[in-house]
Amino acid sequence: MRHHLQLRSKVIHHHSHKAGCRHRFRIPETDSREIQHRENWLQLIENQTVRKSERTSVFLKSITSDSTGREIVKDTDTPAWISITLRLAGIYNLLWGLWVVIVPETSLRVCGYPEHIAYPQLWQCIGMIVGVYGVGYWIAAGNPVRHWVIVFVGLLGKLLGPLGFAISYAQGALPWSAGRLCLFNDLIWWIPFALILEHVARQEPVFSTIPRLSYSEAIGKIRSNTGQTLGELSANRRLLVVFLRHAGCSFCRQALSDVAAKRAEIEKSGTSIAFVHMSSDERARHLFRKDRLEDLPRFSDPDQLLYRAFELKNGSFSQLLGPAVLWKGIHAAVFQGHGVGMLDGNGWRLPGVFLLKDGQILAANRLQTAAKRPDYESLCQTSFVNE
Repeated sequence: MRHHLQLRSKVIHHHSHKAGCRHRFRIPETDSREIQHRENWLQLIENQTVRKSERTSVFLKSITSDSTGREIVKDTDTPAWISITLRLAGIYNLLWGLWVVIVPETSLRVCGYPEHIAYPQLWQCIGMIVGVYGVGYWIAAGNPVRHWVIVFVGLLGKLLGPLGFAISYAQGALPWSAGRLCLFNDLIWWIPFALILEHVARQEPVFSTIPRLSYSEAIGKIRSNTGQTLGELSANRRLLVVFLRHAGCSFCRQALSDVAAKRAEIEKSGTSIAFVHMSSDERARHLFRKDRLEDLPRFSDPDQLLYRAFELKNGSFSQLLGPAVLWKGIHAAVFQGHGVGMLDGNGWRLPGVFLLKDGQILAANRLQTAAKRPDYESLCQTSFVNE
């Protein structure tokens, strides 16, 4: 709520200034993690007129704060069927889990397991896990856009469950009758859960109400951790600008590793490197340090003003969560050792790479899937043709 009041005071000051009032604007004390973000936002308010007062009013009414004090926007555009579906899923999971916990052996026989098992407590544990998912679905029903990760994890479990059954059946470990459990617990939810995630992918869940910067404004106003703008960094030289996905994404970490491996060749060609990310600089710093890239300029862009100015869009369900993308994500996280972190930013935003010189885009690669790995060296060579 403290941030809500601070944001309201900024907008009130902006409108008072337009009316000729001479109120002095005081910046409340803040911690180091938010200083750069606040300065970028203040520059936006001071240099761009908010022409639609209704939009500002809707923004203020929709702002709330979560338990950490970060501003979020209420989900007001979700179709009713989405909330109904998630509430039904929550009720089903809770009832099924309760049934399994109370009468484990009876529920086993009904679910297609005719033989007595030695440890029914394991089956009861599964019931408790399914019941906990029900609580998650009920919470997600209140704001599916904000809590899309719960839906995604649920769908992932519903995809892997039948896969595990198929493997066990092929090995003779489970009877065919046990497959009826997959029908009601997994298969019937595939389409509605996928459609919910598709709806979320088309939204701008937090950032759509923030005024947009033009390309020239974005590269001239937003500053990096070193205090320079993209316009200044690209003055009289080529600059490779790498837009990352959120810091918890395996592909974000893979991209940093790829750039680190090619850094010498890129810089040998006379091209400098800069990064744009969605986290606070404090949170992102350890990722850059891991690949020895902490000395390069990086832009903290939690409001995604630069992402939108460079026309990087939200991806579709298949672009972010398709089978090929999921497999490459598992490969990057597990086999390449990049791991997976907490969601920190807009998980639907696609990445991209750009070549700039004197503020002009010489070459662009707006990636079409989250898993795409650009050829940074080739992009640098392309710039010679365009110069």
